[in-house]
Amino acid sequence: MILLTGKARLILATQDGLRPECRCSGRGLLIVLNLFSRIDAPCVDNQGMTLISLGSLFSREAAPLLGVDISSTTIKLVELGRDRAGGLSVEHCAMEPMERGWVVEGNIEKFDEVADALRRLVRKSGSKAKNVALALPGSAVITKKIALPAGLNDKELEIQVESEAAQYIPFPLADVALDFFVMGPSASSASYVDVLLAASRKEKVADRQGLAEAAGLNPTIMDVESYASRMAAGRVIDSLADHGQNALIALFEVGSQTTALQVIRNDDVIYERDQMFGGVNLTQMISKQYGIPVDEADAKKKSGELPPDYSVKVLTPFMENLAQEVGRALQFFFTSTPHNKVDHVLLSGGSAALPGLAEVVSAQTSFPCKVINPFDGMSLSAAVQGRKLAAEATSYLVATGLALRRFHP
Repeated sequence: MILLTGKARLILATQDGLRPECRCSGRGLLIVLNLFSRIDAPCVDNQGMTLISLGSLFSREAAPLLGVDISSTTIKLVELGRDRAGGLSVEHCAMEPMERGWVVEGNIEKFDEVADALRRLVRKSGSKAKNVALALPGSAVITKKIALPAGLNDKELEIQVESEAAQYIPFPLADVALDFFVMGPSASSASYVDVLLAASRKEKVADRQGLAEAAGLNPTIMDVESYASRMAAGRVIDSLADHGQNALIALFEVGSQTTALQVIRNDDVIYERDQMFGGVNLTQMISKQYGIPVDEADAKKKSGELPPDYSVKVLTPFMENLAQEVGRALQFFFTSTPHNKVDHVLLSGGSAALPGLAEVVSAQTSFPCKVINPFDGMSLSAAVQGRKLAAEATSYLVATGLALRRFHP
């Protein structure tokens, strides 16, 4: 069932659909903002919360879908399709810069400016698609696995979920978009089932929904950034030996402000951590080394118009610092868990494209390291500039994961 709170409608799904018998894996968890007009068997609970069934949600053929990733400095867009051989193709792809302060820690601070940037991005991309998948930052979503008695009917399950949710959500349920997914029998007791709760404040969902609508788009999916990144990284993991089965994978996303670590095994996330280190540190180093304003340093970093000694004086020290941060994050993982190694380190994010970074990280950590190109193995449409895309590919992990929801709802 779907718990509908105001305009925000959240459901949990897996990449295999909404079948109760499916196990909801880390890579597959999805929060979907359902704006389809057709619903089945509506009813109202005792708190005035509307509940509807899932009967018709995924009965339609997959329509073109834009994956839009809103970060603190850019908005990225990806549209995927199928080529004649049935393989994935990049139909449209574009990026639009934003000024500092428009989006802060995932919060939309300058709505009109971000909406204008999204409109420019859609025009720049050349896509005619209207349906869009967006994502909330992990900090805006609360997830919790609970055990409930097996055999409850839908109504009883909803009542139990609401009661349990009140214990874990630090704000009134009236302010929350809430839903749940039955994962399957509980490992702790045969008479219980594991249920995954997900909740976000309604205004967090409404902000992104409003941005899409202001740009003339139809928001159909609201994912979580970390889940979208794992969806895209899954294609790389599947290319590893034995398809990455039972391997410990450390996925690092080097963003503008932070570097996020997710340690994954068989689609399950067993550890997460964010470090305050990212591309802005390189900008600051450029500014300090050459005595120029930060905004000018950022522009020169993006254009490549830097002095001949940039590589030795700035870039190499930055990559060494980044490798140390990667090593430090892994040490936190080792001291917090029974593990003392990982099998693979995967790098993504804008700074991951720096030449030689994988080798520096591998030397620092002693673990095999690879930079993720989320478009590996995909063909490119005539609308996509291959050389430009190759230079920016590592920045599109989340947007690609969102675009993949067209084929893995």
